[in-house]
Amino acid sequence: MHDMQTHLEKLLTEAEECALISRRHASDHSKKELFADLSSTLLRLATKVEVAIEERRVAPSR
Repeated sequence: MHDMQTHLEKLLTEAEECALISRRHASDHSKKELFADLSSTLLRLATKVEVAIEERRVAPSR
């Protein structure tokens, strides 16, 4: 489970970095949109990992 937590933290960090790039550093509209979409996708993946972590807590494998 520790490994999943590490991956979750990495996904969240990368999502925030993409959001920051989208808001402050992207030089044109298409780049802003691309990094915003990447951030959104990474957040959705992070949510799935959070659900998997919670499911393992509730029903640990034998």
